[in-house]
Amino acid sequence: MAKSQWSFKTATELSAALKAKKVSAVELAQDAIDRIERHDGKINAVCVRDFARGLDAARAADAALGRGESRPLLGIPMTVKESCNVAGLPTTWGFPAQKDFKPQEDALSVSRIKQAGGVILGKTNVPLGLGDWQSYNDIYGTTNNPYHLGRTPGGSSGGSSAALAAGYGALSIGSDIGGSLRVPAFHCGVYAHKPTFALAPTRGNTPPPLPPLPFDRDLSVIGPMARSAADLTLLLDTMAGPDPLEAGVAYRLSLPPPRHSDLKNFRVLLIDTDPVLPTDKSVRGAIERLAANLGKAGVTVTRDSPLLPDFAASSRLYMRLLMSFLGASSAPEEYAGTQAAAANLPPDDLSLAAERLRGLVLSHRDWVMADGGRARLRAQWRELFKSFDAVICPVMPTPAYPHDHSEDQEERRIDIDGKDYPYPDQLAWPGIATLPGLPATAIPIGLSPEGLPIGVQIVGPWLEDRTPLKLAELIEREFGGFVPPPDFDD
Repeated sequence: MAKSQWSFKTATELSAALKAKKVSAVELAQDAIDRIERHDGKINAVCVRDFARGLDAARAADAALGRGESRPLLGIPMTVKESCNVAGLPTTWGFPAQKDFKPQEDALSVSRIKQAGGVILGKTNVPLGLGDWQSYNDIYGTTNNPYHLGRTPGGSSGGSSAALAAGYGALSIGSDIGGSLRVPAFHCGVYAHKPTFALAPTRGNTPPPLPPLPFDRDLSVIGPMARSAADLTLLLDTMAGPDPLEAGVAYRLSLPPPRHSDLKNFRVLLIDTDPVLPTDKSVRGAIERLAANLGKAGVTVTRDSPLLPDFAASSRLYMRLLMSFLGASSAPEEYAGTQAAAANLPPDDLSLAAERLRGLVLSHRDWVMADGGRARLRAQWRELFKSFDAVICPVMPTPAYPHDHSEDQEERRIDIDGKDYPYPDQLAWPGIATLPGLPATAIPIGLSPEGLPIGVQIVGPWLEDRTPLKLAELIEREFGGFVPPPDFDD
């Protein structure tokens, strides 16, 4: 089949082509469907297909375009993470016991996307319970990285990142509590934005069979994914805004504009590694090239600052708070065993693994104290952003690694320049923005010598999402961005 000119276009480009009548919404949807049918046997990104309703939506979009209507996503083909409710389709979170659960109403984000004219073609694969940086489960199998089928696409929004990289529509949405938007973007060379905490309502992105009501998931957000930075803003503006079912939100939040519109005006603190979790030479090399390019473009680049919160301390705090939330639903006998193991930890064991274990059985009193630590951390970040506009730092320590489905993640290891580190310690880099609830935009910055994507995250000030998004857009415009995977660039 001849290569389509539309498969890797951005949503912004597709929208312009639709308005100019260079292509129809049905043609775009069919192109994406054809790619899924042609390639997804190898990648396995789209675990639930909804082609018939997608084509119906595309026909409705063409009719609306014919009437002269203009909506932000009108006629744009896209996918949705499996964890997010789409009426009539399964929402399982990979749990075999929930394989037949089908919600009867859309998640709030999905309903807003549909109202904006988005054409949803299917749902993308996730790990069990959204709890891994690899995307596999017993219902839908394993999702592979389009740049190397033997490696992870990231998780837990790995199906979404793989779908974008393979050209299955211009947009997708995912969620993030431990890097689940930014890590897949890093591993598949695409873009993602973790919004400021609570900016985009998560109603309908809840574990089955919970009812689709507002649900307070500490640290967790939903956000946009795309193949360009500008498209992130387009989709975020569609998703964001208060949930009308929550008290006290009878207004629409207006985000402040970006601090700057020219690269040369940005003040950036750039971090390439840290002893808490070093990055490998390919990641450091890519960040060094970015630093040099930014300097040549007139960006004020600072490589260290006493204003940066203590990474080791904040990583330990993040481990405790994250695991206190994730471990709350463990079975009584499992919880009792964890309590005993945590009680036997030496007080001076400050390893990230020890903090994760303590977090699993954190008392409410200790949680309140830890939450106070988080408030102090937010104050430190606020002070930092008086001197800097953004912090650019790693998302993960290495490019995509081979699939490893061994059951106990604490026993897995990640190889960083020939030295093994605990697999879950990789939480540290995503946690730098997650714990204080800051916005962070993941962008691709190049390929490793093996042809695997490498990226960074741009962390911005609280509620100033448009600042890292704008910086991402300017970096893409100046230095390039997404590069299609060679084996699927057809």
